[in-house]
Amino acid sequence: MAAQTPIPVWQLYGEDIPFPDLLHIERIVDRAAGLDWTIAPHRHAHLHQIFYLKSGDVVFQVDGRTLHPATPVVLNLPPGSVHGFSFSAGTDGYVLTLPVRDHPAIFGADSRTGPAAAQVLVCDAPEGSEARFETLLRDWSGRGPFREVELRAQVALILCALLAAAPDSAEPGASDPRFARFEALIQANLRDHWPLERFAAELALSVRHLNRICQAAAGQSASACIEARMVHEACRLLAYTRMPVQQVAWQLGFADPSYFSRAFRRRVGRSPQDYRRGFGG
Repeated sequence: MAAQTPIPVWQLYGEDIPFPDLLHIERIVDRAAGLDWTIAPHRHAHLHQIFYLKSGDVVFQVDGRTLHPATPVVLNLPPGSVHGFSFSAGTDGYVLTLPVRDHPAIFGADSRTGPAAAQVLVCDAPEGSEARFETLLRDWSGRGPFREVELRAQVALILCALLAAAPDSAEPGASDPRFARFEALIQANLRDHWPLERFAAELALSVRHLNRICQAAAGQSASACIEARMVHEACRLLAYTRMPVQQVAWQLGFADPSYFSRAFRRRVGRSPQDYRRGFGG
């Protein structure tokens, strides 16, 4: 029997380097045109995506289903959903990408929107969608003094409008609440470098069972989830603070800065200093 090809797990499509910002937004043409308007099936471990397709023809594959929605349409894709696209040339729209951990107010299990957002949703674009996405792109590209507050408010408006327009028959998401608790434990104890056995014990699971949950929800092992969160935080500190690399390592609980640098390079493909230089540092 031939071995199955694993479904790729990307940060942004085709990219392995984490981005440290609150969100990423781009026009469909910016990425799809260079890929012959075809996005092969893939998934994101920790990223939530919202697509607004203003015009054009699109065939959408999600979790084994093939859909052909009429535009204008919005698509809600929670982490872990396998999705791919075939766009007609010139398709107009936007894709918004959100690191779930950075938006607990809208994606948290205890938030009003979290459970509903943890579903694959396809619905007619709510009125005002184009203006909301245009405003978000403009403010994301700027560096105003209230940038973070403005971006969070605009994202919340986009998500709430999408959920209000979603059909009642939307399929429930496949997210496991134990995975959400695991992620919360990682965040709360990031600098303490808990062994995997302690995470499993806190969740009343075996390490093997915890790994199965992580593979189903994120497409990677529990250890890889912990390392990904550590690297995500390192990227934020390198991009948005002037801490020396040694201090970043200590901030993240590494007693040996050289070990931190090796771990960072292994995951990101470049040294912490090179990563920082990409942000003008």
